[in-house]
Amino acid sequence: MSQFQTYLIDEAGSHIPRQYLREAGVLLPVSSLPSPYGIGTLGQAAFDFIDFLQASGQTYWQVLPVGPTSFGDSPYQSYSTFAGNPYLIDLDGLIQDGLLSKQEVSAVDWGDDPAHVDYDKLYQSRMGILKKAFRKSRHPACMAYQTFCTENKAWLDDYSLFMALKSHFHGVDWHDWEPDLRDRKPQALAQWKETLKEEIDFHKFTQYEFDRQWERVQSYAKEHGIAIIGDLPIYVALDSADVWVHQEQFQLDTDGKPTKVAGVPPDAFSADGQLWGNPLYRWDVMEKDGFAWWKERMAFAAKRYDWIRIDHFIGIVRYFSIPAGDKTAANGKWVTGPGKKLTKAIHTVVDARRIIAEDLGVVVQEVNELRDEMGYPGMKIMQFGFDGNPSNDHFPENYRSNMLVYGGTHDNETLLGYFTEREEEAARAKAYLGAQSLAEIPFAMLEVGYATVARLVIFQAQDLLELPNSARMNFPSTVGGNWQWRLKEGELTKSLARRLKGLVRASGRMQTNAQ
Repeated sequence: MSQFQTYLIDEAGSHIPRQYLREAGVLLPVSSLPSPYGIGTLGQAAFDFIDFLQASGQTYWQVLPVGPTSFGDSPYQSYSTFAGNPYLIDLDGLIQDGLLSKQEVSAVDWGDDPAHVDYDKLYQSRMGILKKAFRKSRHPACMAYQTFCTENKAWLDDYSLFMALKSHFHGVDWHDWEPDLRDRKPQALAQWKETLKEEIDFHKFTQYEFDRQWERVQSYAKEHGIAIIGDLPIYVALDSADVWVHQEQFQLDTDGKPTKVAGVPPDAFSADGQLWGNPLYRWDVMEKDGFAWWKERMAFAAKRYDWIRIDHFIGIVRYFSIPAGDKTAANGKWVTGPGKKLTKAIHTVVDARRIIAEDLGVVVQEVNELRDEMGYPGMKIMQFGFDGNPSNDHFPENYRSNMLVYGGTHDNETLLGYFTEREEEAARAKAYLGAQSLAEIPFAMLEVGYATVARLVIFQAQDLLELPNSARMNFPSTVGGNWQWRLKEGELTKSLARRLKGLVRASGRMQTNAQ
């Protein structure tokens, strides 16, 4: 995909450089789209959502990571930083292509709650139905498939072997495989590539189908003036093809197990901090090859998304190192990261104007300096702005132009849920926003957010629908019960689109995209 346009045309027909625009967007994971098949997909609902965004005056769709999820179902713990999640492949599209029948798909139990993803049922059934499509496919003879495999060979071959091995060894982590395979001895790799040839081909097929469907959605979004913001976790999962293939670039022992892991220190939200468990990078090793893996990763993300949000940008400046085996993050310590060395390398493959710095958390001056020197917009969360401190960076009066403002993110409570639980903050918010009741806070906050100088204002779909905490997406530092919320069919109505469009237009965020 070509770089998203660097200027737009406003309603008067004038060209405006994108960096001077004020725009609006919606945060909604692909998995949260409506679907009869247990989870949101890249099917008709994705196109319908783009139509809703256009009708409501939005110019951005922000998604969560779309990689294949591992233990805990978190999109931030993926088997690959490059691959797409097979769960998101639209089954209706495979039916239209003659690879599945309606009877085959409807015979599967996808769950009975359209408002939640049932990952257990997906785990039991999704790959089986995709294998039926795989067996009917004639993809090896397809020129587009061959081209896809050639263009993505750098990661696709290793990922497909990794997933085939995971399946063969019943999900065991790669560092517990037989030593020759764990250590990627050429003879062992050659042997298993031959033994698991069909399973490897299946995983290549799923990636081809994901890519085809993603490109259709991506093209439709661009045609309708909607840019896609992708979320790039700074760290990758230990049990991933990325770490297995590039062990020398991570802080691992000789058995492939981490010596230090990632997280964040104790704070007001967590007395023990957050123990993420991701292996930390050996930045000194990465620097020696010019951060080649990071450049490959960012270049790939730049093809998939229009803007790239680097999650936990703080970790580039300094990272929290926790001894492996610890049960909490309490014993961790801050270590200096690569800083500008990494961002300069990234800019050789991605325009700096397409990068967003997720700079939430414990921010030191060096983080602000690097963010501003690179020109990246940072982030602020409106729901955190009403603690009574007039210097609070999240308070709307303190926003700057080059930033993204969110009502809340996937890691936060919904707006209604947050203020329902905090009487004093709710009173301050109502007074500042002009809301008469708790129920009025979400849209009052949206209206005030749009009126700020912030370059881009993004609200979760849950907050546009004024939903309580039962619609919350994630509770950080917990496993199970997360990443499940879904839109129900028809919730994003035409009347809601008109209401949003009126606010967008009134606040001067109404744009018409052009090349």
